[in-house]
Amino acid sequence: MSSMEQVAQALVAPGKGILAADESTGTIEKRFQAIQLANTEEHRRDYRELLFTTGGFGEFISGVILYDETIRQKAKDGTPLVKILEKAGSIPGIKVDMGAHALPGSSQEKMTEGLDGLRGRLKEYYAMGARFAKWRAVITIGSGIPSCKCIEVNARSLALYAALCQEANIVPIVEPEVLMDADNTLERCFEVTEWTLTEVFAELSRLDVKLEQMLLKPNMVIAGKLCKKQNTPAEVAKATIECFRRTVPAAVPGIVFLSGGQSSPVATANLNAINASGPHPWPLSFSYGRALQDEAIKAWKGDPKLVAAGQKAFHARAKLNSAARYGKYSTALEKELVGL
Repeated sequence: MSSMEQVAQALVAPGKGILAADESTGTIEKRFQAIQLANTEEHRRDYRELLFTTGGFGEFISGVILYDETIRQKAKDGTPLVKILEKAGSIPGIKVDMGAHALPGSSQEKMTEGLDGLRGRLKEYYAMGARFAKWRAVITIGSGIPSCKCIEVNARSLALYAALCQEANIVPIVEPEVLMDADNTLERCFEVTEWTLTEVFAELSRLDVKLEQMLLKPNMVIAGKLCKKQNTPAEVAKATIECFRRTVPAAVPGIVFLSGGQSSPVATANLNAINASGPHPWPLSFSYGRALQDEAIKAWKGDPKLVAAGQKAFHARAKLNSAARYGKYSTALEKELVGL
């Protein structure tokens, strides 16, 4: 078994999932504004250090997606954050795309940039300790969209990125996200997700990407947040598994869902329902950002005296998502650990 296969399998180890801590400087500013905290490099470092030094971190978190700034940072005591993760038994990863920008000729659709110079950046990140990477493509549902152009351009970029990662001995996480921001139904999300994944795996095949050495980070099949009919976890699970069985080869070592704007409890409940409806051809895990961090950042409030409170909140949510990996999450467990 290659080292990349070992890393891919370790990232979806039973009971564990990935923390997406790769917020750009602009994105984390929105999180800090909510707690009235200045968006400085020191505060960003303090917040990531709070998360990474949580007791029992490696018990539930198999890997962490870092931002370019974060992978270079050191903790207050001078220890590189990468070393803190490694000591906790968690694998460092890195976001390598340069964000979603306007698709030429379209005011509504996006294409992800960042292929220029990627080969060199991957080599540098590997030397820093990164063993997996992430690239996010954004697919928007709306009137007359997505277009064939949007899906094809993003699928080709994802495949090129994945091929370059494997060349650099880095496991690519392939993230085609069908956004849940509109008023579309679950059924429409199913159609677009099936179309997107079919195109992505066709492009991966054309570029000889080894499926055993990658992970898929998709959206769940779910109604848009503006849709009047919101679905139960059981409905989300049924549609998601049906869609993935049609499109995702069994050779893929695991699927790590993005939360995509779902609240923390909803993202956990949906993951739980998906796993409880098994067995499935692949391990089904999580790669959550907000849905792992929201409660922690609110408990911390940027106050050094509240670091322990932030860590307690983070540990509780990580533990709940770990339970969801086994289909053993419940509202009773939510109340016990979070008090909701």
